[in-house]
Amino acid sequence: MRRTHPGLLGRFTRFGRAMTVAAAIVMAMPTGALACTQIYMGKGVTDTGDTYVGRSEDYANRHPKAFGIQEPRENPTFKSGESTFTWTYSGGQTFRHTYVRDTPSGWGDTDAYSEAGTNEKGVSVSATLTTDYNDKIAEKDPCGAYYDDKGNAIAEKSTGIGEYTIPDVVLGCADTARNGVKLLGKIIDENGSYDCNQIIIADSAETWVFMQLSGHQWCAVNLTAVAPDKVSVNPNMSNLKFDVDLENEDVCLHSADLEKVAKDAHTAEYFDDGRLDVATSYGKDESAGQNTRYAQGRAYFGNPLADGTYTKDLTTTSDWQGVTSISDPELLFAPSGQVSLFQALRSYAARGEQTSDLNANTNSKLYAIGNNRTVETHMFQIRSGLTSDIATVQWEALSRAEFSVAVPVYSALLTKVDTTIYPEVDKWDESHTGDAHERDNVKGALDASTDNGSLDYVLMDINTLAYNNREKLAVPTRAYLDALQKELISQQATVDDIMKQTPAKDRSDLANKLFEQASKETYAKTKALLDEMRTYVNGGMKGDFVPSDLDAAKGDLKTPIRYATAFFAPQISEQPQGATYEKGDKAADLKVTATIPDGVAGSDQYLTYKWTAESDTADASAKATAAAKPMARAAAPGTASQSSTIPVDTSKVGTTTYTCTVTNSVNGESVTSEAATITVKEKQPAPKPDDKPSTDDKGNNANAGNGNNANANGGTAPSKKSPAKAAPGRLVSTGDTNNAMVPVAIAIAGVAIVVIALVVRKRNRE
Repeated sequence: MRRTHPGLLGRFTRFGRAMTVAAAIVMAMPTGALACTQIYMGKGVTDTGDTYVGRSEDYANRHPKAFGIQEPRENPTFKSGESTFTWTYSGGQTFRHTYVRDTPSGWGDTDAYSEAGTNEKGVSVSATLTTDYNDKIAEKDPCGAYYDDKGNAIAEKSTGIGEYTIPDVVLGCADTARNGVKLLGKIIDENGSYDCNQIIIADSAETWVFMQLSGHQWCAVNLTAVAPDKVSVNPNMSNLKFDVDLENEDVCLHSADLEKVAKDAHTAEYFDDGRLDVATSYGKDESAGQNTRYAQGRAYFGNPLADGTYTKDLTTTSDWQGVTSISDPELLFAPSGQVSLFQALRSYAARGEQTSDLNANTNSKLYAIGNNRTVETHMFQIRSGLTSDIATVQWEALSRAEFSVAVPVYSALLTKVDTTIYPEVDKWDESHTGDAHERDNVKGALDASTDNGSLDYVLMDINTLAYNNREKLAVPTRAYLDALQKELISQQATVDDIMKQTPAKDRSDLANKLFEQASKETYAKTKALLDEMRTYVNGGMKGDFVPSDLDAAKGDLKTPIRYATAFFAPQISEQPQGATYEKGDKAADLKVTATIPDGVAGSDQYLTYKWTAESDTADASAKATAAAKPMARAAAPGTASQSSTIPVDTSKVGTTTYTCTVTNSVNGESVTSEAATITVKEKQPAPKPDDKPSTDDKGNNANAGNGNNANANGGTAPSKKSPAKAAPGRLVSTGDTNNAMVPVAIAIAGVAIVVIALVVRKRNRE
């Protein structure tokens, strides 16, 4: 997608568009412009071991797109707004699937062109990459598009299936990627093709590139089988070569007369191994716009075109500059290293920065993959070894890729979307876009009064302002969006673990919640960025623009998004500890340490704490609550811990039990700590300095060891109870510590003996 010569002119004519507008578009685009880019990365070249595949759509810089869900239908008849094509499904109920459709301003209908989506069986479709065919093939097996003598496409006289219908047919009716290929091939065999395109049809097992080569000829290659360690960048080129065994249905499916038509047209070319060179036989040489983007894509993945394999013209002033021809263009090539998901998503924004002479940022005469007319981009992250419902994550980025953010969605499971962020296809107020086919509408992008709450419009306006004020806004805007994209990728890995552990029956509900949360977080961040950009531009763009939420030194957001955070309950890693104190003592604060186990740095700021105290003291209320403010984040780098404390009251004697409820404020989920019991006792009096214990005649403490001195050897306070009496008939025992007569009797006897001795001695002296 999309033609900007007769096909596009015809569309505008059918729906009353002025020919002057269409002519302006043609003037603004590469000659013969077909300006979308399809990108594939095999699982052997990605750092996750996943397959990445998708496409960017180039059409008009302020053209809105509607993301939504097509509900199942019973034996529907599919029709086309571009031709007389109709086809009725007889298999019963179709499959529910996501879509990215044109709004009515594009075609005049609400069912047009579901260019990207995944159905409930896990089949994904990325469509369409418009290609072309050479004149000899066109004469032998023409496509069904019919044009009048002014170059306008006339739907009433055109035949064959095209981009208007292909995605809905395959997504609605195919339960596997292979069956989708066979179904589309059968329809073309019987009804023909409206035009030439390439379509990606994929599931967790296989990723196919399907090629509409001519009116009734087609070829599909299983990229999973033939290119697990390769990359493909195709900017609407029909001549990218591939060498596969056409007779091996594990790697290739095709129309019965594929080779015969090429022979009849005298265009058949063969590789040295004797296999038909399909691309050369059916395709045609491309212009500078396509060739330049192909060269930029090769450079982005670290495998630039070799010197001597291409020609270029950087001097022309009447047309697009760049690569004018390529001697041996390949559909598949090896990248220089492993590709991350972030690199994969950003490939749609490549502008030749990796080259010295094809950088569109420094030469406006070079057309770029990441250009100002991209409407949306999507990337399917396909994981092997998982069930079909969760194997594919669709990363959807509305508006132009250069200044956009892709939001993750489990499309196979999705059953609802937030219609504020993603308005329904027939509910769009397009007054905000202005004329979507102008070079750009800066005035509209600065006008907040027509904002409609959609993510599409926010990203559209960010792109308009950053692109048209590139010197001031491009770098800081992209830096902020990069930080946001990386956070979404990181947190998606976390929530993916939750999804894998969720029972199948509960996964759709979780998928809905995840997509809603990711979309809301992305909208909030990008809308705040847009508001700051508007203020900066309206204020005359004085000084440097720095998004307030960007930590420029670290390349991170200052406040993390709450995507993963919304799906975790807090965990307590350190419980409050009980203790015993005397009344009035200084007590240590109680502390609880908790975290949100989402793996997101800084997310613990969303924790709140509530302490509850239950006391048995007579003068305390039955229950008291206190909120404690969080302490500073732990200093150790990488630790995810945050503390909250509460002071302990020791002014009253009694027992108090404390608990702390920790809440994730994002989702309201809570966990309560273990109970900590604080006991407060009466203060024990300290001995006075002038208090001396009684002693015997030898200076010994008369009370030591008898348990009656509260300060001797840690003894307890004296008992205030009366001494117990001995039982009748029992001799008093010296072991009876509660009988005071024993020591008294001994003392009296001792005194008597001393007196008698003294009397006897005196008499003897006399």
